Amino acid sequence: MAPEARSILVVDDDPHILDVLEAALKAEGYQVLRAADGEAALRLFGQRSPDLVILDLMLPGFSGTEVCKGLRSRSAVPIIMLTCRDEEIDRIVSLELGADDYITKPFSMRELLARVKVLFRRIELDKGGGPVSGAPLRSGSLALDEAACRASFEGKPLNLSVTEFMILLSLARSHGAVSSRSKLLDALDPDDLDTSDRAIDSHIKRIRAKIRKAAPDQDPIETVYGLGYRLKPS
Repeated sequence: MAPEARSILVVDDDPHILDVLEAALKAEGYQVLRAADGEAALRLFGQRSPDLVILDLMLPGFSGTEVCKGLRSRSAVPIIMLTCRDEEIDRIVSLELGADDYITKPFSMRELLARVKVLFRRIELDKGGGPVSGAPLRSGSLALDEAACRASFEGKPLNLSVTEFMILLSLARSHGAVSSRSKLLDALDPDDLDTSDRAIDSHIKRIRAKIRKAAPDQDPIETVYGLGYRLKPS
């Protein structure tokens, strides 16, 4: 039996963009859910639990930022934000809200489809890249379950996005050695050349916040200024 197609929720108040995205995604074999506003998006997400969300930043009613916060409060589903302007503040806000990626309008459909595929490859983790051990990877109080894409700190679950999990996994695999931002970018996807060093900093900031929520006053990630990041020795 063929595996069920992955489902993608597309949220945009422009019916033309919804039509174009739906047609392109369906042509790639994805199931498509669509919503024209934030309230409908959150309701549909709760009913259908899609595998990925493409979310416009500017929406009527509930804004894209509010929807992103709402999704992140209940799920680590991959989120690609659509922003209207190619301004750094839009990109950084999107990432700090918990989005895994962003793309600015007008966008290339080929680029958007490539980013969707990148995120789904991250979900697959080590499939096709060697066997995954059944035991979690541990670094001090941090435990990473590669097969399930789950992380915990001091036994408390961390609600990480796929991108955040992959960054933390790369740091753990370095066993205390410094990982440059470039190395962490390569751990996400070596062909994704548009992801910036600043994006890594934003994701690290969110990872730290989630660890502090699980264990106040704890920060296992050390910034090595001018070089990158590493996990502190156990």
